[in-house]
Amino acid sequence: MDALGRDLRYFVAVAEELHFTKAAERLFVSQPALSKQIRMLERHLGASLFERGRREVRLTPVGRALLPHARRVLAEWDAAREATERAKAEQRATLVVGMNTSPGRGGLLPAITSRLTAEVPDVRLLLRQVSWDDPTAGLAGGSSDVAFVWLPLGDAERYTWIVVATEPRHVALPRTHRLAANETVEFADLLDEPFLALPPSAGRLRDYWLALDARGGRPPVIGAEIAGADETYEALVGGYGVCLLAVGNAPLVTRGGVVTRPVAGVSPSRLAVAWQADDRRPLVQAYARAVRLAVGHGGPAGTGDGAATGDRAGAGDGAGFGR
Repeated sequence: MDALGRDLRYFVAVAEELHFTKAAERLFVSQPALSKQIRMLERHLGASLFERGRREVRLTPVGRALLPHARRVLAEWDAAREATERAKAEQRATLVVGMNTSPGRGGLLPAITSRLTAEVPDVRLLLRQVSWDDPTAGLAGGSSDVAFVWLPLGDAERYTWIVVATEPRHVALPRTHRLAANETVEFADLLDEPFLALPPSAGRLRDYWLALDARGGRPPVIGAEIAGADETYEALVGGYGVCLLAVGNAPLVTRGGVVTRPVAGVSPSRLAVAWQADDRRPLVQAYARAVRLAVGHGGPAGTGDGAATGDRAGAGDGAGFGR
């Protein structure tokens, strides 16, 4: 295509200038080289494209027939090359991975990264920490391309996700709390306790970490609002309340003076990797494939599996404070 494209480009330039020297100057080639390529194209086509006179150059009927098609071919080829270059640039581009806290969980992030770089060696990953007041970890506002999120997500139809961890929920409470000595805490024993809550902007996720679905209609008592691991720890040791969290995130708050205990009577938490449902960029899709490989799931996201796949139908099930 490069050789044919060059010859067609030469032909179009001469046809538009109707002057070999001016066309050569426009193409930044010598006039003899241009004339040679035009003659080779004519031999290839088996017909003359130009009538060459002493004072003027004119298109032949064959040349006039070829010109509109040559222009269309060149335009399509230019568009194809631009699309190819854009796709190549996307493959090499930076991918922003949003998260509210480190995914942790036995090397999950390195496992995904290694599979991604095996497919896209030139990828550059940018890990972005996002406040808990954005449960989409940057997806909703477009500051993240993919994100580690806890389900349920608000506006679930906007996203596709793959569940990468399903974990029981624990309750975090001060070591001096009356329930701290229990091996397991019944959620019914927590109904009158003040709870630490995500900001209202967290929407459905705030409700889920407060376990509204397990309260039998009794409203929670809010002791304080928290938007980060440090705030949560300080609120716990300060006695402002207790909170639910995924067992994998217990180390975030058990630094001293705080303990976590399993909770009976609440559903397990689900950590997922999510992206915009209409995002078909090659790099985003490559990350999704890497996630599927890392968690041992080869099928498409959004199939309703609920354990290792995106599960829009079950997005309201959610989990506790996985922050």
